[in-house]
Amino acid sequence: MFEYLTVAEVAAVLRADDTTVRRWIVSGALEAIRLPVIGARNQYRIHKKVLEQIVGEKL
Repeated sequence: MFEYLTVAEVAAVLRADDTTVRRWIVSGALEAIRLPVIGARNQYRIHKKVLEQIVGEKL
Protein backbone atom coordinates (compact mmCIF):
# COMPACT_ATOMS: atom_id res chain seq x y z
CA MET A 1 0.00 0.00 0.00
CA PHE A 2 1.16 3.55 -0.68
CA GLU A 3 2.39 5.63 2.20
CA TYR A 4 2.28 9.41 2.06
CA LEU A 5 3.79 11.93 4.45
CA THR A 6 2.58 15.39 5.42
CA VAL A 7 4.58 18.56 4.84
CA ALA A 8 5.36 18.72 8.57
CA GLU A 9 6.67 15.14 8.62
CA VAL A 10 8.91 15.79 5.61
CA ALA A 11 10.15 19.02 7.17
CA ALA A 12 11.10 17.16 10.35
CA VAL A 13 13.07 14.52 8.43
CA LEU A 14 14.87 17.12 6.31
CA ARG A 15 15.32 19.50 9.26
CA ALA A 16 13.71 22.29 7.29
CA ASP A 17 10.83 24.67 7.90
CA ASP A 18 7.33 23.77 6.67
CA THR A 19 7.32 26.88 4.48
CA THR A 20 10.56 25.80 2.82
CA VAL A 21 9.11 22.38 1.99
CA ARG A 22 6.01 24.05 0.51
CA ARG A 23 8.26 26.28 -1.63
CA TRP A 24 10.09 23.21 -2.92
CA ILE A 25 6.75 21.63 -3.85
CA VAL A 26 5.44 24.75 -5.63
CA SER A 27 8.72 25.21 -7.53
CA GLY A 28 8.70 21.57 -8.64
CA ALA A 29 11.85 20.61 -6.74
CA LEU A 30 9.86 18.16 -4.58
CA GLU A 31 7.18 15.92 -6.06
CA ALA A 32 3.89 15.92 -4.16
CA ILE A 33 0.17 15.53 -4.65
CA ARG A 34 -2.28 18.28 -3.74
CA LEU A 35 -5.39 17.41 -1.79
CA PRO A 36 -8.66 19.30 -2.24
CA VAL A 37 -8.52 22.70 -0.55
CA ILE A 38 -10.18 22.63 2.87
CA GLY A 39 -8.89 25.90 4.32
CA ALA A 40 -6.79 28.84 3.34
CA ARG A 41 -3.71 26.70 2.70
CA ASN A 42 -3.21 23.93 0.14
CA GLN A 43 -2.74 20.47 1.60
CA TYR A 44 0.09 18.37 0.13
CA ARG A 45 1.26 14.81 0.60
CA ILE A 46 4.68 13.49 -0.37
CA HIS A 47 5.18 9.84 -1.23
CA LYS A 48 7.58 8.11 1.14
CA LYS A 49 9.65 6.76 -1.80
CA VAL A 50 10.32 10.31 -3.04
CA LEU A 51 11.66 11.31 0.38
CA GLU A 52 13.78 8.15 0.58
CA GLN A 53 15.39 9.06 -2.75
CA ILE A 54 16.29 12.51 -1.41
CA VAL A 55 17.62 11.27 1.91
CA GLY A 56 19.37 8.28 0.36
CA GLU A 57 18.22 5.76 2.93
CA LYS A 58 15.14 3.76 3.80
CA LEU A 59 12.80 5.41 6.29
